Amino acid sequence: MAGSTRAKQNGGTGSGRRRLVIVESPAKARKIASYLGSNFVVESSRGHIRDLPRGAADVPAKYKGQSWARLGVDVENDFEPLYLVTADKKATVSELKDALKEVDELYLATDGDREGEAIAWHLMETLKPKVPVRRMVFHEITESAIQAAAANPRDLDQDLVDAQETRRILDRLYGYEVSPVLWKKVMPKLSAGRVQSVATRIVVERERERIKFVPASYWDISATMDAGSAAEPPRFGARLVTVDGAKIATGRDFGPDGRLKNADARPLDEQQARRLATGLTDARLSVSSVEEKPYTRKPYPPFMTSTLQQEASRKLRFSADRTMRTAQRLYENGYITYMRTDSTTLSETAISAARNQARELYGDSHLSPQPRQYNRKVKNAQEAHEAIRPAGESFRTPGQVAAELDTDGFKLYELIWQRTIASQMADAKGTTLSVRITGTAASGEECTFASSGRTITFAGFLKAYVESVDSEAGGVADDAESRLPRLSQGQEITAAELEPDGHSTNPPARYTEASLVKALEELGIGRPSTYASIISTVQERGYVWKKGSALVPSWVAFAVVGLMEQHFGRLVDYDFTAALEDELDRIAEGRQQRTKWLSGFYFGGEVGPGDSIGRAGGLKKLVGSSVEQIDAREVNSIPMFTDDEGRTVYVRVGRYGPYLERPLGAEESQRANLPDDLPPDELSAEIAEKLFATPMEGRSLGTDPETGHEVLAKEGRFGPYVTEVLPEGDKSKPRTGSLLKSMSLDTVTIDDALKLLSLPRAVGQDPESGEEITAQNGRYGPYLKRGTDSRSLETEEQIFTITLDEALKIYAQPKQRGRRAAAPPLRELGEEPDTGKPLVIKDGRFGPYVTDGETNASLRKGDEVESLTMDRAVELIAERRAKAPAKKKAPAKSGSKSTTAKASTSKSGTSKTATSKTAASKSGSKSTTAKTGTAKSSAGKSTSSKTTSSKSKSPSSRASGSRSSSTRSTSSTGGA
Repeated sequence: MAGSTRAKQNGGTGSGRRRLVIVESPAKARKIASYLGSNFVVESSRGHIRDLPRGAADVPAKYKGQSWARLGVDVENDFEPLYLVTADKKATVSELKDALKEVDELYLATDGDREGEAIAWHLMETLKPKVPVRRMVFHEITESAIQAAAANPRDLDQDLVDAQETRRILDRLYGYEVSPVLWKKVMPKLSAGRVQSVATRIVVERERERIKFVPASYWDISATMDAGSAAEPPRFGARLVTVDGAKIATGRDFGPDGRLKNADARPLDEQQARRLATGLTDARLSVSSVEEKPYTRKPYPPFMTSTLQQEASRKLRFSADRTMRTAQRLYENGYITYMRTDSTTLSETAISAARNQARELYGDSHLSPQPRQYNRKVKNAQEAHEAIRPAGESFRTPGQVAAELDTDGFKLYELIWQRTIASQMADAKGTTLSVRITGTAASGEECTFASSGRTITFAGFLKAYVESVDSEAGGVADDAESRLPRLSQGQEITAAELEPDGHSTNPPARYTEASLVKALEELGIGRPSTYASIISTVQERGYVWKKGSALVPSWVAFAVVGLMEQHFGRLVDYDFTAALEDELDRIAEGRQQRTKWLSGFYFGGEVGPGDSIGRAGGLKKLVGSSVEQIDAREVNSIPMFTDDEGRTVYVRVGRYGPYLERPLGAEESQRANLPDDLPPDELSAEIAEKLFATPMEGRSLGTDPETGHEVLAKEGRFGPYVTEVLPEGDKSKPRTGSLLKSMSLDTVTIDDALKLLSLPRAVGQDPESGEEITAQNGRYGPYLKRGTDSRSLETEEQIFTITLDEALKIYAQPKQRGRRAAAPPLRELGEEPDTGKPLVIKDGRFGPYVTDGETNASLRKGDEVESLTMDRAVELIAERRAKAPAKKKAPAKSGSKSTTAKASTSKSGTSKTATSKTAASKSGSKSTTAKTGTAKSSAGKSTSSKTTSSKSKSPSSRASGSRSSSTRSTSSTGGA
């Protein structure tokens, strides 16, 4: 049976009663089965087995006439949901029912959170077992944990089920009531969501701040001070901070409008800064104050879901989705504890394991004197599991698991392992030194310079792990040192260099996935376990796109958020959305009845805080009463700025995309296309004028002398092109032609246009077949066509120059199956840090893409060939590799010798990769050698691993096997 695993005879749990254990994934099933007795059969449901209908087509015929059928929730009958077994799970359900007939008990062993509890309930409701049903819960997949869970099952927690089902129904009501408003007033096929819409608003608000931002310029003086040859170091940097006791203005003293907000600060302009620098050139400077303080930094708590996503984004450049997919594989294969958690606590066993390993690797001096426990009061915390940590009663080092994990799995395991060990280590200690140096300029002003330094005297936990910082936010790593010489008050100092330094304030940085996760968590919006899917959804829906790692909102997002704010303000209010989580938690705790709450939320009632949707009349009334009041043109018009003539320039969001518009008169306006890849905050008055200079109706190039038709150059959705304007009443199709790569919209001439409109060009007749050969410019480049036989041309120029003889020579050659000879890459990026494979950017059929020779990943909206970084390229390759379909395993050759291999299981459980066993790396080993099995042969090739990506210069890197990437082959959707 697919997904079925018979537990091994290992003296495990259980009596003679036969038990069916159901988990979510085949990988999890195989791992768990190895820890249970032979009287257990472990099956997989492969995730959710049923859900609300996805569309009208899914609704059974007997319900189609019901008023609530569209929702899939009977709002008139206690909000009874209509759950259907999804088409792809019908076979699975049949298999589970057959397996159930052969056992005496059913153990539902889905994940221990709300969603897992709901899956267990759905299984019970669908399978309708006639045998006793118990709930088996565990938070790590180890032998002791699985056997303990099997020996101590519990009943299904109906409160958790109610909480999850309420969320599902609530999200359906929200989406199905609000989304049609967006279709009608903004654009078809848009969607609204309880958390999705709020997350989009967060990104849009940051872009609004950037659009409104006015930069301010300010100056100061950067100095290099010399304390004399006896000092160590002799020279150090300092910066001007006061003049005659008045604080010199810095960036934080200016507001987003570019005005000084601190009245006590004195701004310097360039002239003043240069005058002071000149006046201080030969001035006597001396130390006016020295302040030394002890520095202490405590370890970071172990990871929970949100902090793991943030740190993996900063340190590993993983997207939230990539992090969670990798963590899921690690959990299901027994490497880490459950990865969806709001808790930072560690069990006593885990604390003991971490302390023992820290002592072994770093010595007693680096171990915390007492065990550390990190208790955290989380707003809207999910039922607390343990923190994310390595699984087991003793932790395996990264070096010991390196040969068993793929690249992403190894990197993430190493990160989790390092953070867990560091959490039980001693504080980092050091000193901070602040120095003030004062002198009088030739013009009489007393000028004071400041310098500060930090010295780490005892690294403590920093030996094992240093958290990454957001460089755009001006963060400084905890292990960063800046040494100053030992100075005393009154000591004379020489200014070796005095450099006037100009600055400009910067707008707030756009959100990245890491900072958006942090913002959602701080606002109490959504669940950390759902952040990855939320971020993916807003990108898939076209509300947000990536420029590098930054999240940029689309103009459609501006229109949707504007509509929601004006007409459904509560639904996108941050406090309201967070309060909604509190109400749902009350249901999970059994303090609120589910049906009563849903009725109050939808129809109106005394539920929730004073400003809740329910007390305001309910969702149905709110949406129904607002639709007719919404002015579609108003919500789809985003005023940007005024031009030189005082006319307001708008971005309009039309049904076919955004465009620019400004009034020319009472009833006349001017429009221009808006490039899709132009971030909203980069739309300036200058750019707008350039776009208006190429109006939507196109630039007239002249008249075709043969037809007399006007020829236009236009910007289209699929790129620039030329076309002819047919006389009124002529219903024939106008000729069009895409511009060649060597042409631009600004410089294309009437002669160029006529050449393009003349295509396809007749080259001549094939003397043998009599078929005409033509040269054409196609979607995938220039080519020849003879009947149904097409041949690629090397250059666009050949379309107009190739002769019949040259064409016949091309046709005389055997037709190349697939692509023609590879063109040189557009850009070489260098070797990928993990694999050593060269990464290059090439021009493909569907646009530029990055490749390592095996995996191709198209550049996304916002990615530019010239500016694409290595980190972004690696991210694109990894995401494409993870989403690729599983490779089929080659059939085993008869008579081949068996090898001892460990099976790597994909998330779907449909494929395996053989990885030869290696001796586990011991703590302190310098490298790990992993053997890679192939589908064709069991004999793997030995490949030395590369140095670890961790910046740690400690036994941590040695324990990791000094490796940052696994050399084992991958063959699954998840990359495992």
